[in-house]
Amino acid sequence: MPVNWEALDSLVIDFAKSENLFEDSSSSSSSPSSSSYKSRILIRQIRRLIEIGQIDAGIDLLRLHAPPILEDRRLLFRLQKQKFVELLRKGTASDRDSAMECLRTALAPCALDAYPEAYEEFKHILLTFIFDKEDLNSPVADEWSEKRRHDIAGLLSSILRSHLHAYDPVFSMTLRYLISIHKGFCLCQGVSSPISDLTERLLLEERDPPAIPQESLYEAPPFDEVDIQALAHAVELTRQGAVDSLRFARGDLFQAFQNELCRKKLDVAMLDELVHEYCVYRGIVDVGVAQVPVIQSPSLSSKTYQTDQGCSSSSIDMDFETSKHSDGETSVSNVDVQGGLEFTTDAASTQGPDVELRFSHEATGNRDDCSTSGTHMSGNRGRRSPRSRSHATGERIRRKRWRGRTERLETIVDVPSVEICRQEVATSALDLGGNTLEEEQVSIKHSALENVENVEDHKYEIVLEMRELASKGMAAEVVEEVNAMDPNFFVQNPSLLFQLKQVEFLKLVNSGDHAGALKVACSHLGPLAASNPSLLKPLKETLLALLRPNEDALAKGIPISVLATSLQVAMGRRLGVEEPQLMKIMRATIHTHNEWFKLQMCKDRFEGLLKIDCLKEIDMPLLGDAASKTYADASTPGSSQITISSSSRMPEDGNSPTPVSSRDVICDETAILKVMEFLALPRADAIHLLVQNNGNAETVIQQIFA
Repeated sequence: MPVNWEALDSLVIDFAKSENLFEDSSSSSSSPSSSSYKSRILIRQIRRLIEIGQIDAGIDLLRLHAPPILEDRRLLFRLQKQKFVELLRKGTASDRDSAMECLRTALAPCALDAYPEAYEEFKHILLTFIFDKEDLNSPVADEWSEKRRHDIAGLLSSILRSHLHAYDPVFSMTLRYLISIHKGFCLCQGVSSPISDLTERLLLEERDPPAIPQESLYEAPPFDEVDIQALAHAVELTRQGAVDSLRFARGDLFQAFQNELCRKKLDVAMLDELVHEYCVYRGIVDVGVAQVPVIQSPSLSSKTYQTDQGCSSSSIDMDFETSKHSDGETSVSNVDVQGGLEFTTDAASTQGPDVELRFSHEATGNRDDCSTSGTHMSGNRGRRSPRSRSHATGERIRRKRWRGRTERLETIVDVPSVEICRQEVATSALDLGGNTLEEEQVSIKHSALENVENVEDHKYEIVLEMRELASKGMAAEVVEEVNAMDPNFFVQNPSLLFQLKQVEFLKLVNSGDHAGALKVACSHLGPLAASNPSLLKPLKETLLALLRPNEDALAKGIPISVLATSLQVAMGRRLGVEEPQLMKIMRATIHTHNEWFKLQMCKDRFEGLLKIDCLKEIDMPLLGDAASKTYADASTPGSSQITISSSSRMPEDGNSPTPVSSRDVICDETAILKVMEFLALPRADAIHLLVQNNGNAETVIQQIFA
């Protein structure tokens, strides 16, 4: 299943901009995405405060930024109850007095009208005065559990997300959805996933608690059963859970879908790493600079800095080692006297505009001597035409700089932590030679920039230049330059050479140069097809373009974007630049999304909202299919697609227009929904049962309960 990588580029760029991962001065602070970003940061701050037991600080932020939330007496009661427990947990006499005051003035009055069971819960919580928090067998062990903090924090996040319309970026939700379907498909079909090592780490099992509406849970739902079933199966809810979600969203199916999807947790640090790797590979950002980890908590005890080292040179190791010990600003970029810290995840954020100027020029000194892979090209690997080099320089100027995730964590860091940070910054101001912090930063900056330019940059630029040429349809130039760099490349990738020459042939046909086109066919397409029988059919179809002078021949060839990306993947692998893991994830999950909805025998109602339809929008060629499939299979070792035949699929040869098996019987939508609801069955199973009973829902239900 080909993927529209340009559409994915757009989604990834929107994600990075929404999360402020780029250093992009053009983004306006008043833009909707910026407003949503600030709201998401607020939600994260409140969540972290609740998770570390600072309930009062969380309530203060709610009262300041989202006061209507506190009008929900059920939620306020839970917050006050947790505040009471946290005061007791501290154990001091003053905190115990504060807990008694909270009990009298806040918790008891709230318990009277929060919800019917609240007063019983209020009396139960009084047992925490008697039973110690260390007693795991006490009747209030659950009340003492710190898991209660995380449950309340998750519930608040779900409510705030909907209230502030602060949903995660579309790409983040798309990944959650596709991975969930991928896992469900593999489980349902009993097959192993080729990307399980990635998906298991990226999409976590736990979810935030759902936001429950205030209305009765047992009243008849005023919603269309189609919407209920669609939501329930899309995000793995019970029917009652789907009804509750729709009621909370006031019947808005797509808002309910977003609410439920955002409850699923992603590993944010891993997602940022995948996005950064993809952006570098696609030429969206410059090749990496030194990185520090994403801050996951207010604790500053960890001092481990990660660097994107691509060269094994001992001098480079020494330079980065120096940066680990002396660059204080990579970990703490700003110490606020009021107790706020600003964490950054990229050293580039501490560097000035000269970085952009430095990156816009190419260093040619020692690149060919540095490699991160055992794979080496031939002696001509460094040859690049002046035209290509000039083009690459222009492209690099337009690239963005990666800043990484930056969040201002106010009111979370306590005074001792701030003092520790100040001491660390002061200590790192002088090195062993007595240099000042400013001088050391300048030295580190120049060293890091030089290392970056000498590591992967050269290989990435070659690959990106060739992809750019191919995307413009300059197939002949691509073949010429690749052969100049590595004469053996097309020997190992004959299908790719066929596709490039196919484009060249069709361009000549379009321009009316039939003699030139036949020369290309005789010199290249014919010999390639002779040595590879699978190319004979596309060769014949390609030659038919000579008989249709009034048609756009290129429109019937392999999509240029697909060819350009295929070339990039193959050349990258040849140079030791592996395909980014995000491409493997998208390729596999888009494929299983297709297969899953073939099994369900319906269209995905949410694929437009999540831009999945855009990721699939590739006009498949009418000629060259075999060549395209041959190369697609060859270009992705280790990430093979899962292909499961089902009774709902069309015959593979495409010769017969007649669908097979269960599609011979057209089932009424009402009958399908009735069987799904009464028997709690997936859509596909309900359809199969209806097919066996001539589409009669009553007969199906009677047989099951007979």
